[in-house]
Amino acid sequence: MDMWMKIASAAILGFMLWRLWPAANHWMKHGPKGSKKDWQTAIIALAAVVGFVILLIMMVR
Repeated sequence: MDMWMKIASAAILGFMLWRLWPAANHWMKHGPKGSKKDWQTAIIALAAVVGFVILLIMMVR
């Protein structure tokens, strides 16, 4: 990639972060809080995905 394209991409990314920071900060302070059951459900779902990927890898070998 040319240097000007890298600079333009970095500038656009910086602008997006600058514009989204207030909204993200607001949601972190005033957003819904997860309960223990919500976190357990998320961990189980992630473990299922990881297990499925491992199963697929084992099937290919």
